[in-house]
Amino acid sequence: MSGATGAGGATGGLAGGQQAYGAPTPPPPPSTPPAGGFSQPTTYAKGQPTPPRGTRVPGAPGAPGSGGQGGAGGPARRPGPAPAAGAPGRTRRARLRVTKVDPWSVMKVSFLLSLALGVIIIVAAAVLWMTLDGLGVFSSLTGTLKDVTGSGGDGSSAFNLMDYIGFGKVMLFTVLIALVDIVLMTALATLAAFIYNSAAGFTGGVELTLAEED
Repeated sequence: MSGATGAGGATGGLAGGQQAYGAPTPPPPPSTPPAGGFSQPTTYAKGQPTPPRGTRVPGAPGAPGSGGQGGAGGPARRPGPAPAAGAPGRTRRARLRVTKVDPWSVMKVSFLLSLALGVIIIVAAAVLWMTLDGLGVFSSLTGTLKDVTGSGGDGSSAFNLMDYIGFGKVMLFTVLIALVDIVLMTALATLAAFIYNSAAGFTGGVELTLAEED
């Protein structure tokens, strides 16, 4: 009787061992998630898929759907203080030194500027003469000079101011002044560039400080 019972127990234990070997191993109980909310390298059972690295563990602080801070069910994180609207930005400064000036570029720029100035002088003189003539200033001056000199009776020797300040003569004189101005300004600016280059060789040039605000 005891032998049969031992044989039956052995047979049952062998069958139970075969059943346990063939059946899938149950997964281990879930461990406590780490404080950072990411999966830690643990040993998984055979046949159980391993989550990818960096996967959020459900229930961890900061994981979606968790009740911790940063989750959908927890309180929202308080944003930091916003910068003041009128706060001044950072100012960057750079010190530069002009050691050489190109005389050719100076001559071109000065010629164009003097040419523009000459055109402005000619137009301004024409507009001023026509304005004074329209107001009758020249006629009044001519009559006053005739009365002073006493040459109003004789038509041949009558003094006429317009013979000296007529529109043609005024414009011719203005054009001559504009041409002289163009030549002088261009020559003086080019000469000044040469003089500055010579002086910068001894003194190092003019220092400039440039500032830029972020």
